[in-house]
Amino acid sequence: MSRKTAKLSPAAVRNAKAPGLYGDGAGLWLNVGPTGGKSWLFRFMLNGRAREMGLGPLHTIGLGEARERARAARLLLLDGTDPLDAKAAEKSRRAAEAAREVTFRKAAEDYIADNRAAWRNAKHA
Repeated sequence: MSRKTAKLSPAAVRNAKAPGLYGDGAGLWLNVGPTGGKSWLFRFMLNGRAREMGLGPLHTIGLGEARERARAARLLLLDGTDPLDAKAAEKSRRAAEAAREVTFRKAAEDYIADNRAAWRNAKHA
């Protein structure tokens, strides 16, 4: 017997008001916080430990995209990769690429342009 997935409807997501977790199936959960903020969670077990991975806030990530992100995380788990480690590695890779694009000269020119108005005379520039 298979487990039911896609339990939540767009109307159910929109109307969820009480704080708590609302399951969509296959590890995807809608988290409604005490202040009413809504976000998506992917919950999974890895090496006997329960883990949670945030997928994003509801106002940015819709139900369909949350299901797709949870599916991608499940595929990583099947390959033996921790989705949280993969997410952190991707984030650090992007930061390294962004850092390579900015040279010292560019950073200095930007700093001078941003702060020149606050300096009292040209000598400080």
